[in-house]
Amino acid sequence: MVRIGASFNSAYFALPGSMYEAKMSAATSVVAPSLPASPTFDPAHPNGGDTLNVDVNTQYAGLEFHYTYLMFCAFIVWLIIPGIGFLYGGLARRKSALALLFQSILAVAVTTFQWMFWGYSLAYSRTAGPFIGDLANFGMKNVAAAPSIGGSNIPEIVFCLYQLMFCACTVQLVIGGSFERGRIVPSMVFAFFWATVVYCPIACWTWNPNGWLYKLPSLDFAGGGPVHISSGWSALAYAFALGKRKHTGEKSHGRPHNTTLIFLGTVLIWFGWFGFNGGSAINGTVRAMMAAFNTNAAASTGVLGWVLVDFIRHKGKFSVVGACSGAIAGLVGVTPAAGYVSPWIACLIGFISSVVCALCTNINKWLRIDEGLDVFKLHGIGGMVGSILTGIFAQSWVSALDGVTKAPGGIDGNGLQVGKQFAEITAISAYSFVVSYALCMILKFIPGMHLRVSEEAEMVGLDVDQFFDEQIGDWSALEQHSLRGFAEGKGGERDSSGAPSIAHAKDGGEIKETKGA
Repeated sequence: MVRIGASFNSAYFALPGSMYEAKMSAATSVVAPSLPASPTFDPAHPNGGDTLNVDVNTQYAGLEFHYTYLMFCAFIVWLIIPGIGFLYGGLARRKSALALLFQSILAVAVTTFQWMFWGYSLAYSRTAGPFIGDLANFGMKNVAAAPSIGGSNIPEIVFCLYQLMFCACTVQLVIGGSFERGRIVPSMVFAFFWATVVYCPIACWTWNPNGWLYKLPSLDFAGGGPVHISSGWSALAYAFALGKRKHTGEKSHGRPHNTTLIFLGTVLIWFGWFGFNGGSAINGTVRAMMAAFNTNAAASTGVLGWVLVDFIRHKGKFSVVGACSGAIAGLVGVTPAAGYVSPWIACLIGFISSVVCALCTNINKWLRIDEGLDVFKLHGIGGMVGSILTGIFAQSWVSALDGVTKAPGGIDGNGLQVGKQFAEITAISAYSFVVSYALCMILKFIPGMHLRVSEEAEMVGLDVDQFFDEQIGDWSALEQHSLRGFAEGKGGERDSSGAPSIAHAKDGGEIKETKGA
């Protein structure tokens, strides 16, 4: 997120050293642009004013574009939520794909309640400490028309909605750690408390003006730490607490059931990321437009990087899943950097992040865990790479495109910034993993909150175990009956994925069930 709490009524900036810089300076010295002044927060009216007697909209006169733009960004960030659901559903085996789709919509519902209850206050209250906020905005108290802590040109209710989308997306990423073996109800309880004790404190550290990382400062434009590093390490902790899936040596464990869903999910995520990064300027300045451009640039080179690795590794063969993974790795890598670097640097960050993630294909084997959705590989590792590269390549002229911020990195002679980025990575990684694992352990000892399904339920699939009469795909009545029989211990023969053993007619005729021995 942009360094928050600033006002945006400064003169426009030209590229430093360009022929236009002197011309613009001369022009603005004669006719300076008249930009509307941003309102200031009034402690006497923490909700923005008495709406029955005062038109609270007048304080934002001339600033309508900024909060309208942020509202639009919030709407398109929401598309990332079904995008992650489609992506995860496609990566899963068919017998557990519906559970991942369901969890995506349930996660945003649970997170919305948590955010309104106390999440927003714990992250963004004005009286927060360096590590976590207080309950000044408990239950959305005074979250209405007052200038937000994120930017005085944005009403607080708009800022609250936008930040809610970030929290919801992050929670959904973490839930991926329960892939194909986690019970849904405990995962949602975990989601509520994870957002409370992990996401909100880290968001406070990074983006609240009182946070210790904000004051350090670390550079994190749109969530390399609070979103990606935290979700990657937390998903790793969740997967570690659950243990490996049964029969992980079977070939079906590493094979996505639906590449079309993966492609569709990636498209929605890519589009939603324009709002994710573009809106993180918390204004509609040129810096926001630069961040949006950098988002697409990094995703594109991310695709090229992963495809190149696959092409070499598989001797001239391509992979749609690899291309989609590359796009996401590029998006993750540029998230902390989008508003700090130039487009060509964004391309470099996307490419490097993608190649590094692609080369970590065997990370699960190295760590001896079963994190089947690669949340740690793509988001944890990708986020850490992006954060370091942000410290190296941040350029003051880019951040100054909002008319206020100057954030130099190593390339501008501020080598110390790289060390500050390491501090962010270390703190967020350690805190996320330890607290997430502890939360899983606590839930294990609460009656009815055991995290993992039974071995039999895992074999038949979460869709049969956790849902009634709903599955991914076109299942015949015979197959449904067979699945239910298996769940009751009466089933026939199964293939390696746990689904009924089905023989397909070679002539394209009817599908027939293979009789059990």
